[in-house]
Amino acid sequence: MLSTSEADWDACRSTLEGHSSRVNAVAFSPDGQLVASASYDNTVRLWEAATGTCRSTLEGHSDCVNAVAFSPDGQLVASASDDNTVRLWEAATGTYRSTLEGHPKDIWDMTFSSNSHVLHTNYGDISLPRLSNVLSSSGQQAQSSKILMQDQWVLRDQQRFLWLPSEYRTSSTSVHTNMVCLGLFSGRVVLLKIL
Repeated sequence: MLSTSEADWDACRSTLEGHSSRVNAVAFSPDGQLVASASYDNTVRLWEAATGTCRSTLEGHSDCVNAVAFSPDGQLVASASDDNTVRLWEAATGTYRSTLEGHPKDIWDMTFSSNSHVLHTNYGDISLPRLSNVLSSSGQQAQSSKILMQDQWVLRDQQRFLWLPSEYRTSSTSVHTNMVCLGLFSGRVVLLKIL
């Protein structure tokens, strides 16, 4: 059961297709308006969460992209690739801003610091260059969510709510308020609205 009413479920709007290979990571923007997906096809895609429309395809990495994160103010997207680089992009336009070279290719997890000056990764911290006119001094606080992912279950208020069949199980998940984003091995990105 996906919601309290079948009429609320629209699989066509909730399955985002465009990647040609496995999706490794997904992330919601702080305001929940955008979803970023990182793929083995060497790209990052930015999607509108409300409509499923692909807003931008971020190209420039020469190997698979393993991690993606939004800055706290939602203005930047960072992507980490097996090409040993981290790239910074403008979220609103998809415009490339900077490449940080010489980083381990096995960065699978990263988040921005609250002031957007550092990327915290599973391989340590990466200091970011100051990008004038992109970063603002005010950041948004992360919103707490009543929706969580645990193994093959979506939890609502800490109770098992939705069981995911094997083709929908992945380690690439992101949650924003009542929206769950799944990055699948098939290259699809699935958005679920939990009511």
